[in-house]
Amino acid sequence: MGTPTGKRLFQYAMLYKKPILLAMLLLVLAVCAELTGPLIAKRMIDQNILGIEKPWHEVQGEQAYAVQYKDKWYKREDRLAEDGGAAAAGKEVRVLQVGRSYYFLDGELALDGKKTVTGGEMTVTNPDTGESAAYPVAKLTTKELYAFYKPEVPGLLRLAAMYFGLLILVALFAYGQRLLLQTSANRIVRKMRNDVFAQTQRLPVQYYDNLAAGQVVSRVTNDTEAIRELYVGVLANFFTGTIYMVAIFGALFLLDTRLALITLPLVPILIVWIIVYRKFAAKYNRIIRTKLSEINAMINESIQGMTIIQAFRRQKETTKEFDELNDYYFKYQNKLLSLNSITSHNLVNVVRNVLFLIVIWMFWGGTLGAIVTVGVLYAYVDYMNRMFAPIVGIVNQLSNLETARVSAERVFKLMDEEGIDVESGKLERYKGNVEFDNVTFAYKKDDYVLKGISFHARQGETVALVGHTGSGKSSILNLLFRFYDIQDGAGRIIVDGKDVRDIPKQLLRQHMGIVLQDPFLFTGTIASNVSLDNPEISRERVEQALRDVGAYEMFSQLPGGIDAPVIEKGATLSAGQRQLISFARALAYDPAILILDEATASIDTETEAIIQAALDVLKKGRTTFVIAHRLSTIRQADQILVLDRGVIVERGNHDALMEHRGKYYAMYQLQQGSTVQPA
Repeated sequence: MGTPTGKRLFQYAMLYKKPILLAMLLLVLAVCAELTGPLIAKRMIDQNILGIEKPWHEVQGEQAYAVQYKDKWYKREDRLAEDGGAAAAGKEVRVLQVGRSYYFLDGELALDGKKTVTGGEMTVTNPDTGESAAYPVAKLTTKELYAFYKPEVPGLLRLAAMYFGLLILVALFAYGQRLLLQTSANRIVRKMRNDVFAQTQRLPVQYYDNLAAGQVVSRVTNDTEAIRELYVGVLANFFTGTIYMVAIFGALFLLDTRLALITLPLVPILIVWIIVYRKFAAKYNRIIRTKLSEINAMINESIQGMTIIQAFRRQKETTKEFDELNDYYFKYQNKLLSLNSITSHNLVNVVRNVLFLIVIWMFWGGTLGAIVTVGVLYAYVDYMNRMFAPIVGIVNQLSNLETARVSAERVFKLMDEEGIDVESGKLERYKGNVEFDNVTFAYKKDDYVLKGISFHARQGETVALVGHTGSGKSSILNLLFRFYDIQDGAGRIIVDGKDVRDIPKQLLRQHMGIVLQDPFLFTGTIASNVSLDNPEISRERVEQALRDVGAYEMFSQLPGGIDAPVIEKGATLSAGQRQLISFARALAYDPAILILDEATASIDTETEAIIQAALDVLKKGRTTFVIAHRLSTIRQADQILVLDRGVIVERGNHDALMEHRGKYYAMYQLQQGSTVQPA
């Protein structure tokens, strides 16, 4: 059982913990700097702007923060307290706003409430008790009003400069945080892609028998890209949102405990929201990612088989099959889209607006009005707007979170498959004595394809395997290469006296070469396909290998010679040319054991003559196994093993088997155009 997905994603993140932690620190600094803004704005409103309506006291002569009005000097009560002059304060006066005008009241305001002015008289009415009082007032001109504001202007400008300075700091911190986090995310995914691709090289061949190539490609590309979005988008938004919410709640408790308590239920609402969303989204995302893999697999298969599709006019059927897959994918994409729409930022806005209505109703209704100033209310609204932005970010990233989580499950499932550790060492070139000792093998339980196979191939011998399709010829070579392993108690395969299961697979294959019926060529050049970019194989060795198989002159005539480009699978080369490259590749690697898997089956007669001439060079000093349907190509084999339903029914050289007049004799006569049957 593998490590939980979340823990493994965290382990990958910890590979680059320094830049990520630095990014988080910058994020915290950015949040702190940004959240200081509303507190500065609150001070500007309550202290510097609305502070004009606080009590003023008459003072003796000009001094700091003092204002001259009608040949007298006045100073605000809070400013008097700051410089310790409260004891020497004189008569109290007030500056009051009614509508858009300001009035000077030469005396105390005994009653507070709704204010109206008629002529030179202000009437104040208490809405709760109905009590009212009238005061003589004088309307202030713009110049006189500015005189009362003037002492606060320097402080107001300082706070404004501080506010804009914080905005610049926030921008710098946010830039650094985003750059570090995204760079780290790209590094994490680069590392993960490398690990996944390395795992594809470690997986045994049988793994790919049950999984389409497109599905593997989808995991290496699409799924890792979805995981990248986890680190870039989801991680940033969740960290930002969490830090913002913690910081804002802290600021709200500093601002006003009652407002903070009113807002606190947002946290459990958000948690329930995420739990409910993930319950449904996980199901949809698993289906979506699986279908996407199937679509990739089908596209890959269709492109590779386009010749067959068009030759047999299967375009409509193939398109219909693709449409069905695509429609199914579309159906679940829409289901996820509907879920995202229901739980998107629109619902967040509804929650926010309901909360605002409650607070504003309480403020104007008097519940909060008596204890909360306009500046506090402004700061609260500002904080809530700032809080809901990251909440929207978190909610909008929930779909990416689930997509990434499901993708990570698929990637880690592939990485948890048991692979073959790559051995970096070297094995001394063995002689090539091969023995199969009573080998029994089944790909599926109890469905045996080989039954009690025993033979001995000595160094330098050529062993030919013949038989009908499904008789077990290729299975023998799969076991020799250890693409598959025999079970304990099902016989042994011995190379130079050693059980192959005791030799690491990479080291065993170090001195083995294979030529397939349909050779695989990689994108590159003819020379790179011979050497497979192995630095140990020199240019001279590549050229010599091509000369030895009789192909150098042929390829020299191409534009670019042996450096001529080879596109995917060597589509621009003939079957014979591809096969010659495959022969040269085997020769350049100088294997002790050579396997020719129907290597001449698709070759024209002229090219076959070239290859047959090269085979003598290729086989010299090597143990060679040949699977052949053209029996004329194996007449010189030292041993011919005739297989039937997984059992060796005949063995010997060509002449002995022809004299025996058994299955081999019948097959040979049939290929020569005769109808002679075995005796």
